[in-house]
Amino acid sequence: MTLHKTFSKKVHLFILLWALFQAPFAFAQDPQFSQFYANPIYTNPAFAGTQTVGRIVTNFRQQWPGIPGSFRTGTVSYDEHFDAINGGIGIQASFDEQGVGTLRTVNISAMYAYQIPVTRKFTMRAAVQLGFMQKSVDFSKLTWYDQISFQTGFTKEKSAELASLNGDLNPTITIPANFAAGITGYSKNFYFGVAVHNLLEPTQDFFKNVNSVKPNIIPQRYTANLGLVIPLVESRNPKYQSNLYPNVLFKSQRQFNQLNLGMYASRGSYVGGVYYRANTVNADAVIFLIGIRTPKVRIGYSYDATISDARPGATNSHEVSLSFELKKKTPKKTLRPMRCPEF
Repeated sequence: MTLHKTFSKKVHLFILLWALFQAPFAFAQDPQFSQFYANPIYTNPAFAGTQTVGRIVTNFRQQWPGIPGSFRTGTVSYDEHFDAINGGIGIQASFDEQGVGTLRTVNISAMYAYQIPVTRKFTMRAAVQLGFMQKSVDFSKLTWYDQISFQTGFTKEKSAELASLNGDLNPTITIPANFAAGITGYSKNFYFGVAVHNLLEPTQDFFKNVNSVKPNIIPQRYTANLGLVIPLVESRNPKYQSNLYPNVLFKSQRQFNQLNLGMYASRGSYVGGVYYRANTVNADAVIFLIGIRTPKVRIGYSYDATISDARPGATNSHEVSLSFELKKKTPKKTLRPMRCPEF
């Protein structure tokens, strides 16, 4: 690689890091997952306890791995229904990393979803969620303007700018209480849901003394989903059952809106499907999904093929989901399970 190309690449990286440093005055978006039903209580806390058994779900997403310091996000969750409280509980831990360990976010949340049997065939759940969040920035991994030489590129010398700002920088932000709420309704072949995260819009400032007119908040995130279960082949033997799952999911956070539209089909233990994702400005990606379901384990993999103008540098994203059932299928006395998609 020539010196010109090396320097050009480094300048682009510097611009990205500079934008990251401006986070005290920016409005961030929450991480997203392409397999939104394979990460149910992240999508909507009202999904907690909607299955006949307890489950542990893990998810990992790497977004745009072709970019240095790409986005990496992972979650681990547990949820189960309990007759004694007529509802489900859920616990989830998540992490999100941007840059090479530059910006990190850790979340721990707990939720309760109350079951409401509206009719014999239609059930609703209403949920509340309380979360703890911590964000941290490693300022030593940022490159400052006084470390750049237009003749030789980036230098390894320490930045005088960073030293002068050390007293004003707050490398770790702790948000002790972040609330969310959601509802879902479902019958045998139909389901919908609405959720709101970051209800109180907590503040996040990486400067200790911020005199900005507008506080740097985590804006509310709205999620709405709608879907059907269409039987193609019905059989008492699960190996021969076939279903079609058309789905739509809409998300909105501040001025950012996103629509996921698509479907997947299942045949016995095998699952495959495709989704289209777009935002207000342009089409974003086409998502291809494959999965395997057994009585105890579910595994899913999705590939996001970028179709926006970001395609030259951010060609794809990868996501893996893994779900475990905790015990034998023994229906609860009062539980009305949700026949929803799992990927």
